[in-house]
This record gives sequence, structure tokens and C-alpha cells, in this order.
Amino acid sequence: MIPLRDMTRRRSVPVMTLVLIVINVIVFLHQVSLPPAQAEAFVRIYGLVPAKIQLALAGQHYSLAGALMPLFTCMFLHGGWLHIIGNMWFLWIFGGNVEDRLGTLGYLAFYLVCGISSGLIQTIFSWGSHLPSIGASGAISGILGAYIVFFPSSRILTLVPLFIIWFTWQIPALIFIGLWFLVQFMSGIGSLNDPRAASLGGVAWWAHVGGFLTGMLLARAIKPAERSAIYD
Repeated sequence: MIPLRDMTRRRSVPVMTLVLIVINVIVFLHQVSLPPAQAEAFVRIYGLVPAKIQLALAGQHYSLAGALMPLFTCMFLHGGWLHIIGNMWFLWIFGGNVEDRLGTLGYLAFYLVCGISSGLIQTIFSWGSHLPSIGASGAISGILGAYIVFFPSSRILTLVPLFIIWFTWQIPALIFIGLWFLVQFMSGIGSLNDPRAASLGGVAWWAHVGGFLTGMLLARAIKPAERSAIYD
């Protein structure tokens, strides 16, 4: 299922969502402009590597500040065109109304906290791994967590593939995001039983789960002023 738009109108232009998209795109364009060896080194330096944190805590090779810095920087790196396009598309669709509810600066702080929290949770579940984790999906998962709290009755215009037939359907946000989370959680459980996961890498399922749950908890704690949803 591919989300096309949310049906709840925004009250304001999602300035910070646009800024975050632009920053991610600029960093990605820089990343892909590098020669292969430099691009790999770039990801190794700014991607989140659990083994670096493990070694830093043991007082070996890395400073703790240097090992923890990628908790922030990793969320602005991506692994390819499909990776960044998918992440930025979800950010655009779901981020605007969450920004509308939290305000520009509150939304930015919320986004960064969810991203850092998702990185920490992914680190716990991949402790000791030397593979770098990159991508904004943990922070965006937090946006989805907030969206389901703030706009559970909203509808998501979705492109649904059914064999050779493709059609659109307005799916309630509670169902769309709920199914999305179920896939992330079950995939995360499956990765725990896969001995190849730590060495081969793949999707950071627990970053998605952790970011989503962080977003939900923060949204419930913040509880900004309610407003009636306006649908198209």
C-alpha cells in the first residue's frame, strides 16, 4: 500500500517539514557525489555503529562523544534513491499535520528526540554490530506515532495494488498506521531469530518500532490543544 495524501487539511504551511526534507536531500546529494571509497568512509563516520558505542563505554578506541554523535547525524544519511524517496514521501504526508499541532520548533525538537531514541533502541537490539545504521525512518516513525494519537480518525488516500489491478482507497489512519506498525514489529521479532542479521544488515526494524513508540508516548504526554479535523 502506498500512501498518496492524508485527508485532513493543514492550517499552516509545514515549513519545518520542508526544511527537513531539503536538508536530507542536500546531504544525500553530497553523499552520492562522493567517490565510492569516500562515500563508504562518510557513512562509517556519520552512520550509527553500535560497536563504536560498545568500545567507547569500555574506554577503547573511541570517545563516548564521538561514538554517540552519529545518533544525530545518522538520521540525515540514506542508503539509496528508493530509501530517501520513501522516507521523504512519508515525512511529507504525515509530518505536516503533526507540525501543525506541535508548532515549528516543538515539531523539530520532537523529530530529533524520536530520531535519537530510535537510534538508541536499534543499538540495543544490534549491540556489538559493526554495520552502520542510517536513515530518517526512525524519526519519521515517531511522526507516525504522533499522527495516530492526534488524528486517529483521519483518512489516508492510499494506492492499493491487487494483483494487476491498482485502485485508491481512503483508509482510516488508525488502520493504515496500525498495519504498518504490525509489519515493523513482526519483522523485528523475525530478525531476532536470524543469525545473519547482525552481519548482513538490512532494515533497522527496531529503530522503526522504537521511534514509533517514542512518538506515541511523547504525543500523549504533550497533548497540545485539540482541534476539529477538516477533511477534503
